[in-house]
Amino acid sequence: MTIAAINEQLLRAIGVGVALLDLETLRLRFCNDTFRGWFGEMEIGSNLLDNFQDFDTETLRAALNAEGRHATETTFRLRRRTMTVAMDFNRALDEEEPIVVLVCQNISRIKELESMIDSYSVMVERNTREIKREKEQVEKLLLNMMPRSVYEEYKTFGIVTPRLYDPVSVVCIDFIGFAEMVTAHEPAVIVSELNDIYTAFDRIGEQFGCARIRAVGDLYIGVAGMPDPTEDHAQAAANAAIRFMRYLHQRNASHPIQWSCRVGIASGPVVGSVVGVQKYIYDVFGPAVIYASRLRYMAEPMTITGNGAATQSLDDQFTASEVGRLALSDEIEELVFRIEAEQMRAAQGG
Repeated sequence: MTIAAINEQLLRAIGVGVALLDLETLRLRFCNDTFRGWFGEMEIGSNLLDNFQDFDTETLRAALNAEGRHATETTFRLRRRTMTVAMDFNRALDEEEPIVVLVCQNISRIKELESMIDSYSVMVERNTREIKREKEQVEKLLLNMMPRSVYEEYKTFGIVTPRLYDPVSVVCIDFIGFAEMVTAHEPAVIVSELNDIYTAFDRIGEQFGCARIRAVGDLYIGVAGMPDPTEDHAQAAANAAIRFMRYLHQRNASHPIQWSCRVGIASGPVVGSVVGVQKYIYDVFGPAVIYASRLRYMAEPMTITGNGAATQSLDDQFTASEVGRLALSDEIEELVFRIEAEQMRAAQGG
């Protein structure tokens, strides 16, 4: 057996597709069984490009004449599978006659793995975005339920240590005739109205450092002076309360549904903590909350009633007038005051 015959036997036996072409005409001079198995039976002497009409012939010829090689890929259906083959054209000599050696390797599995990796990467990226979005939503929800410093403590340690804040000022608001209003209007209308009002209250409270802690129906409770203690917590609570009422006055001037509230402000101690396990919520409780809730019942429509501790902490932009006595704790009655300010009188047209 000659060396050429041995070489041909070797080319037929290997697991890659091999073909020999004339350099000038690209006509087939030889191909092994693997090549035929992939691309079909080809007659010796046929032009290879007749079977690969998508090839860029000019690019192929230019690369072979310049660099002596050209690499490309082709994808096709072989029986029920999609197959991708890497094709490497190399210029060579056969007894001083220029030829092209075409070596083809099946890279279908590699392409499948690349596709799987790409799909997995896309899935991981999508899941990461969803997790990030859900995390942001949870964070936003928790920040609506508790102050940021409390949220940071909860996120870091998984618990919130109950703390006594003394003193702070609590603003307690409810709406007069709310029960009748609920039955007189569609539920969606009432919810929409409350949403507008509480959103405005939250914005005003944030401006003055009086954060909402709770809102249940027509009851709105905000606290100034916690979790970061401040000296002017009573001032912040009173300023927020006055802006709450001024907002309602302005809103009533242009809206068909008229809202009237009463406000209680009390300074004193409260305890802040997360309450509950499955349906936990950050809450405050203690004397100041109880006092503010009781004080609102003594308030006339669109007025503020405060206890002595809150009233004494206000500066001269506010005026306080006695409105009577109220048993705020231990059945001991103490003086309570109506709190007014120039902005409040102006809003009321007084």
